[in-house]
Amino acid sequence: MITNKKVTLIVTGSVAVYKSLHLVRLLKKANNDVRVVMTEAATKFVQPLAFETLSKNRVLDDSFEPENPSEVKHIDIADSSDVVIVAPATADILAKIANGIADNMASTILLATTAPTFIVPAMNSHMYDNPATQRNLQTIREDGDHILEPDTGFLAEGYSGKGRMPEPEKIVDWVSSEIEPNDQLLLGKKIIVSAGGTREPIDPVRYITNHSSGKMGFAVAKAAADAGAEVTIVAANTSLPTPAGVKIVPVSTAVELADEITSRFPNADGLVMAAAVADFRPKNVADHKIKKQADQDTMTIELEKNPDIVKQIAANKRSDQFVVGFAAETNDLVENAQKKIASKKLDLIVANDVSGKGVGFNSDNNQVTFIFADGHQQKTPVESKQTIANELVKIIGEF
Repeated sequence: MITNKKVTLIVTGSVAVYKSLHLVRLLKKANNDVRVVMTEAATKFVQPLAFETLSKNRVLDDSFEPENPSEVKHIDIADSSDVVIVAPATADILAKIANGIADNMASTILLATTAPTFIVPAMNSHMYDNPATQRNLQTIREDGDHILEPDTGFLAEGYSGKGRMPEPEKIVDWVSSEIEPNDQLLLGKKIIVSAGGTREPIDPVRYITNHSSGKMGFAVAKAAADAGAEVTIVAANTSLPTPAGVKIVPVSTAVELADEITSRFPNADGLVMAAAVADFRPKNVADHKIKKQADQDTMTIELEKNPDIVKQIAANKRSDQFVVGFAAETNDLVENAQKKIASKKLDLIVANDVSGKGVGFNSDNNQVTFIFADGHQQKTPVESKQTIANELVKIIGEF
C-alpha cells in the first residue's frame, strides 16, 4: 500500500469524478498527504468542497489565488509531489499531456512535474478507441508515464463498452505495486505458478471445467516477478495478459498441467499451485461430437480420477523447496483446508470461500485465510487479488 507520500490527485471532467472521492479516502487512510487539482469541467460534476473535506487541503483549480505571492503554486506542487495521479483522465487531458499543452492548472502541473505519474483514462468507449486517443496514449507511455487500462462495463451513455474508470481500490493497488514493489525477497529464485481452470474433453466440442479465471495465479506470478524471482506460469485456459518478465506455458487438461509442472519442478525453488484442477476426467473421449438420440432423456459419462498434482509434487520435494496449495471451498473452509495441508504435506495453503459474493472465481477481489503447516492462521480482509498475492509473496520470502 502506498503510504506517507505527498500525492497530487488531478481530477478532470468525467462523470466518474465521484469515484475519485473514494480514492482520496483510501489515500488518506494510508496516511498520505493528498492535494487535489480540479479542472473547471470536473467542478461541474462534484463541488471542490467535497474534496477539501476529505483531503483536508484546499483544492487547486484555475481560479486559485495563492496565499503566498512569492510562491509559484503550480511549480511548487509539481516539485513537491512524490506521486501524481490523474483519475479520471479525459480524452482532453490525454491530448494535452501527449502534446505538451499547458493551458490550465492541471496541465501545467503535469508538464512541470518530474514525479512518477499515473494516468487512469475514463471516457466513452468510442472516444477511447479513436485513433487520436490511442496515439496520445502511446506517446504518453513512451514518455514514461504509467497508464491503467479502463474497465469494460455499463457506461453513462446507457450501453456497455470499454471506458469505465476502475474502482479506487484497484487504482491504489496498481500505483502501490509500481512505486513500492515487493523488496527483492525472491531474487535468484525460480518459482512455478499454476493458474486457470483445466478443461477435460468429453468429445471434440464439449468439456468439463470450472469457473476459474486465472486472475489469482497471474497476480501471484506478477508479485513473485516483482520480488525478483524467475517465474514460469503454467496457465490452463486463460486469456489474461502475461505479467512483464514472466514466462507462460499454456496447457488445457489436468494431465498436461501435471506433465509441465512435474518436468519443471526439479529445477525450481518452489511451486504455487493456484490453478483449479478438475478432480476427474471422462474415461473415454469420443473422437466425434456425441449426438443426442431422439428418445434419449439422460446421458451417463464414466469419469476417472485425475492426478493429485500438488500432493505428488509435495511428496517428492527437497528440503530446500516449498509447495503452496490453494483450497477453493464452499463450506467448512478452514476445516477442509486443514485436512488438505496435512494430507498433502504442504508448506502453506491459501483457503478461500468461492461461494461468497464479490470474491473468488472471476472477481478482482478475494478474501483468504493463510493456513501454515504448524497450524497457525492469518485471515485477510476483502481486498484485491494483487494485494493478496503481494502478501503471499512476503510469506514465501520467509520460508
